Amino acid sequence: MSYYYKYKFTSPKSTYAIVKEELKSYFDTGVVDDLMFPTYLNKCLSKLSRATKPIDETPLYVEDFEARLPDNFYAAREVWMCAEVNLAPFYDSSSYYSQSGTCTVQIAPVTIGGETCTGNCADPTCPDCAELSYTPAVYKSTNVTDRVYKQLYLLKPGNISVRNDCSVDYYKSWKTYGQTPGSSKIDSFDIRDNKLVTNFREGTVHLIFYAENFDACGDQLIPDNYRIKEYVEAFIKYKVFEVLSNQINDETFNQIQQKLAYYKQLSDEAYIMADIEVKKETIDKKVRKIKIDKKRLNKYERITPSYNTFFKRNN
Repeated sequence: MSYYYKYKFTSPKSTYAIVKEELKSYFDTGVVDDLMFPTYLNKCLSKLSRATKPIDETPLYVEDFEARLPDNFYAAREVWMCAEVNLAPFYDSSSYYSQSGTCTVQIAPVTIGGETCTGNCADPTCPDCAELSYTPAVYKSTNVTDRVYKQLYLLKPGNISVRNDCSVDYYKSWKTYGQTPGSSKIDSFDIRDNKLVTNFREGTVHLIFYAENFDACGDQLIPDNYRIKEYVEAFIKYKVFEVLSNQINDETFNQIQQKLAYYKQLSDEAYIMADIEVKKETIDKKVRKIKIDKKRLNKYERITPSYNTFFKRNN
């Protein structure tokens, strides 16, 4: 399974506010507005490719060669064929502590045996009685997730026949083409009509995909990264002056053209920095590459033991 870095995403409203405040005179006169800001943002993120999309994962259950894709699906990253195998349970890395054996803890008012405590009861376990001293019990709870599916192999993207009914020739050539004659490979999948199409009738797949991410107001979320935010801000400013160059205003044509060229240069420079940022290797990826590079010459080592048996390579 491949590794990937997950960005934190935030609302673009703060970037919109910076643009409108720094170009306040143009927005106050009404010569430009923020109606096209979401479109400009979509252009920015599309230019930076899928690296600006959040990565999500979900299991899909295939029935009759098809499975419905999630509503926020944008593109597939990995599709794993899974098999039902009883695995060891997975324990969550964090736990929570409570003074009750159940998941629900009542803080106020404290009840003892279903009756509200007044602070003068004789129950030794009552926390509101100041006359009695006691040590409350603390329970540690750790959630456990049962695992019954195991990843077997990675499915490959390919074309699968769109015909609903197979012809009689299917029975003559199934050994050559596999389960579905119209598919490019035996272990392939296809995406169409908001469905994942496979060449096996039933099964479970693990889908890792690029998702569309919007907030409650319908704004597309952007990665919480300095270089990407700077590029979005510079690109929107450039598009604002491009709109101004096509309108009649108090400034001369040469003044608008100089500002347009200036902000276009800033936008291009910010794009280069943002593109470098999304392609930059993470620390984990560098460590993995160092380990792989360390082992790349192992196949050339002698099969017989070396004369120096005291020092061994630590792979």
